[in-house]
Amino acid sequence: MTTNIKPFPLLGGLTPAQFLAEYWQKKPLLIKQAIPNFTGLLSPDELAGLACEDDVQSRIVEFKKGKWLAHHGPFEDEDFANLPENPTPNHNWTLLVQSVNHYLPEATALLQQFNFIPHARLDDLMVSYAPNGGGVGPHFDSYDVFLLQGQGKRLWRVSEQTDLALIEGAPLRILQNFETAQEWLLEAGDMLYLPPQLAHWGIAVSDGADDCMTYSIGFRAPKNQELATEFLGFMQDQLNQDNKLTLDGIYSDADLSLQTHPAEIGKEMVSKVSANLQKIKWSDALVAEFLGTYLSEPKPDVVFEANKKISAKAFADKLAKLGIALDLKSQMLFFGDSFFMNGELAIFAGESANILKLLADNRRIEAGTIFDENLLQQLYDWYVAGYLNFNT
Repeated sequence: MTTNIKPFPLLGGLTPAQFLAEYWQKKPLLIKQAIPNFTGLLSPDELAGLACEDDVQSRIVEFKKGKWLAHHGPFEDEDFANLPENPTPNHNWTLLVQSVNHYLPEATALLQQFNFIPHARLDDLMVSYAPNGGGVGPHFDSYDVFLLQGQGKRLWRVSEQTDLALIEGAPLRILQNFETAQEWLLEAGDMLYLPPQLAHWGIAVSDGADDCMTYSIGFRAPKNQELATEFLGFMQDQLNQDNKLTLDGIYSDADLSLQTHPAEIGKEMVSKVSANLQKIKWSDALVAEFLGTYLSEPKPDVVFEANKKISAKAFADKLAKLGIALDLKSQMLFFGDSFFMNGELAIFAGESANILKLLADNRRIEAGTIFDENLLQQLYDWYVAGYLNFNT
């Protein structure tokens, strides 16, 4: 990819390959004017409006009388009216709204600038608003994040500490102790990359002008325990479906010997069952299928609205004229000729596979693209389900 050899303004002149080799999951990187003249994608009022919607995940975090408090949306207008307009060190607050890219096309376009990181790792775009002094306290995340400053300013403090003890009873993972090693004041268009498990603390700074809005581009890093648990569930499904994995025969013990204790599970039985279970094997292709379905599976709060059903011919006509794009909530991944749309598997080869790879990479297919009958039917099914929408 050309983005791996050309300097990238978003990365402060580093090539994506240099960034991955020197900083990704290793150390923080401050990029001044990563996006020049960037002041944000929406206003504080528009963000508050999103937080009032039923299907949007949002929180208001307060530090009040020495305690951290978290309130979960959806909110009402009066919830914001009851918050202090001029926070103090003893009472400050911040609003956080998750998955803004599910509701704002401009947010999805912003995430496309981070295509040097695989889509399989992308989580979402969270946007936060805070008046002077607001923040969520000293903490650490279990994922990679790019912190892009919109309007206003934010002071970021970063620690190299290994002490990750948390305040007991707090509704958030707030660190008991925090020792600042570095700090940077980010202004509109500046960006800070932080790897996982690095303690940090962001504090909104207002000089009487704009309050602070920060755009957090998060990349998920599933825990190994979580992956193992989910994979074993996936393997159970493979044993029960489509004969993808089978273990023939029944337990047999023609060589059974007399036991002293009839209630004891004999060592021979344990050995036989252990040997039988070790016959369960998985290939890279099967692991890829698990990852594709698991990583593209929508979060529990994501709901797709089915499109108004039209005839297959009407769909084909509009597709030819307009092209089609992933719905803002859709996640599409692929491995070889296996394609995963919101947790569902479809297999295509040849030119159809090339077209679907473009759709997965670019989130859209342009007008005039020619499709064979099978791919046209698949796109139609995805459109009816609400996974795709015509280009506008």
